[in-house]
Amino acid sequence: MEIKVITSKDNPLIKLVCGLQTSAKSRKNEGLFVLEGLRICDDAMSNSIRFDKLIISNSAEEKHGEELSAFYKNANEIYKIPDSLFAKISDTTSPQGIIAVVKTPEISAKISQNGRYIALENLNDPSNLGAISRTAEALGVSGIILSSDSVDPYSPKSLRASMGTLLRMPVIILSDFVNDLKNSGLKTYACVVDRDAKSISDIKFSYGSVLIIGNEANGLTDEMKANSNEQITIKMCGKAESLNAATAAAISMWEMMK
Repeated sequence: MEIKVITSKDNPLIKLVCGLQTSAKSRKNEGLFVLEGLRICDDAMSNSIRFDKLIISNSAEEKHGEELSAFYKNANEIYKIPDSLFAKISDTTSPQGIIAVVKTPEISAKISQNGRYIALENLNDPSNLGAISRTAEALGVSGIILSSDSVDPYSPKSLRASMGTLLRMPVIILSDFVNDLKNSGLKTYACVVDRDAKSISDIKFSYGSVLIIGNEANGLTDEMKANSNEQITIKMCGKAESLNAATAAAISMWEMMK
């Protein structure tokens, strides 16, 4: 396949990648997102994700020639650029010189009424999303459900933090989070910081359940709490008042899946 050479920072592809790296709006409008680095590109290829465009730096071609040969076969278009130009489009401090532009998958996954899910309402931190997704995969959770105002699962930071998990697990984004969950057929468990709520250790989770974790600063909305089947909490000792969202999700998923 032909490898096209780009040397100008004003090239439309360079501008496109910069936009995809920095803007959720651009990713949504273009229907594309960026994978950067050897490992995550390899993970994507292993999950049958084809590269719309593959961009490599001059030094990457020299250093990773053997691995790149498989990437070339998985790409619709291939571009080579100078290291100095790659540094301008990279989202990492030490770029490996490999970027794949891929099409955002259509939300084809459906909520199974026999599944066990983690749902995240207005989660803001991509590091938390990454950590939660990795724990969810490790414990065998059926999928991740997000409210539409949560952090973009296809942002570079989310994808890096998940170490590829967000490419492997079903990710379902709900436009009407509260009502869609209410009508999903799942039993909804709102995780809250409330000493009067039921202790999560006393809950017998069945198939067809979803744990709901809220925003890092504000927790779940009142509407979500009011429309859940149960409000549950992780009982804490000492003076601890709350847990990090990723930690709370990990403990909750462990209880649900054990």
